[in-house]
Amino acid sequence: MLDHLTTRASGRIVPIAAVAKSAFKAWRAEQPRQVARWLDGIGFKATPGRHALLPDGAGGIARVLLIVEDRPDIWSYGGLPGHLPEGTYRLQGRLDKNHATRAALGWALGGYVFSRYKKPKRGFAKLQWPATADRAHVERTADAVFLARDLITTPAADMGPAELAEAARRVARAHKARFSVIVGEALLKANYPLVHAVGRASTRPPRLIDMRWGGRGPKITLVGKGVCFDSGGLDLKPSGGMLNMKKDMGGAAHVLALGQMIMAAKLPVRLRVLIPAVENSVSGNAMRPLDIVRSRKGLTVEIGNTDAEGRLILCDALAEADREKPDLIVDFATLTGAARVALGPDLPALFANDDAAAQTLLRHGTAEDDPLWRLPLWKPYRKVLDSSVADISSTGHEGAGQAGAINAALFLSEFVSSTTPWLHIDLMAWNPSNRPGRPKGGEAQVLRALYAMIAERAGAGTKRAATRKRGVSNPADGRSGS
Repeated sequence: MLDHLTTRASGRIVPIAAVAKSAFKAWRAEQPRQVARWLDGIGFKATPGRHALLPDGAGGIARVLLIVEDRPDIWSYGGLPGHLPEGTYRLQGRLDKNHATRAALGWALGGYVFSRYKKPKRGFAKLQWPATADRAHVERTADAVFLARDLITTPAADMGPAELAEAARRVARAHKARFSVIVGEALLKANYPLVHAVGRASTRPPRLIDMRWGGRGPKITLVGKGVCFDSGGLDLKPSGGMLNMKKDMGGAAHVLALGQMIMAAKLPVRLRVLIPAVENSVSGNAMRPLDIVRSRKGLTVEIGNTDAEGRLILCDALAEADREKPDLIVDFATLTGAARVALGPDLPALFANDDAAAQTLLRHGTAEDDPLWRLPLWKPYRKVLDSSVADISSTGHEGAGQAGAINAALFLSEFVSSTTPWLHIDLMAWNPSNRPGRPKGGEAQVLRALYAMIAERAGAGTKRAATRKRGVSNPADGRSGS
């Protein structure tokens, strides 16, 4: 749990004065002259996330000055747990619920360390829980982020398809969810041929992980790409391209983390989580470029490049998700380098077949400081995926070197009905360098935004059900996609 946030504190508790950047000049003018001289002497710059230890005149710390954004933010607080001297601190003044909750969450996320193989060199500074913070939300969110970070950062030797399935089983067991898994050759009998084709070359058999929870409310299905390591297959990656491929199961980590959040909050939804888990390896029975495989939906797929394997396993899982016609399908995938070239590591790409659902998620992304950017499902590019020998090519041929993220999303869209609201998130799931609250390694992206969106939908669903039960017509009832 969050040992660096505490309700029990012994000894002195050091106050933290959180000052908005725009208010710093006025704050400084109100301070004793020695405070201003001290800040000038250390060359303090009032930029969000910067902090200064203000001395008490006896060799101790009187208080901590922290500069924050002009609106309540998370990351300004993220650097404090690992940089302040060990001890206990409290936020000065009475903060409103939103500000206190974001501050506590930033502190919580700033206390994360991946310690499976190496013990941390020092402990973290502790924060006394702000009285107005939503503690349950902070704990639920931090636990989910930590789960995603741990799974993504774990080396592939210890996080193969079997280990990923076991991690999913633990999440299911903790929340009394139904759990099943289809392994190896059984995938062919169960009609998941592309999951099998991608994973069959590995000595660690592929599998389809399936979790169900909840019996009322909107039906939400989450699909996560679970490529536990991606060598590229016969279209082998160069060594540099393989370096971070342990993170290629980041989509799976995200749907497990999001599912855990939903179940921990007991949201009134019918949740399903689908994870195709594979290792894309090289052997004598590996799939080959230009092989043709019949998908779960029945469409024949020509394999354009064995290193574009994520979309292959996703399309079988998406076809199964669509079969039940849920109210919303969301897939997470570390799918294309093209999305990273376009948007960089911090900004996941969003594709959607439903404008209202996309706008709702973008709104929550802004509100939660959990951003993403919508790219188009540009139909004129669909012809790139035409094949002369199969129903569709996985990567296309002529013009396939451009608009790679869009082409991948267009491929996936063939396996979801146009009437089923669907969001496809192409993300990095990795911090390339250390930042406050976001250490180098696996990262959870869009998690908080999607949770807020689903919680909003669950609340709206509950209200509609109550209205129907009272026998009152509701003009908002029915699928709007928002």
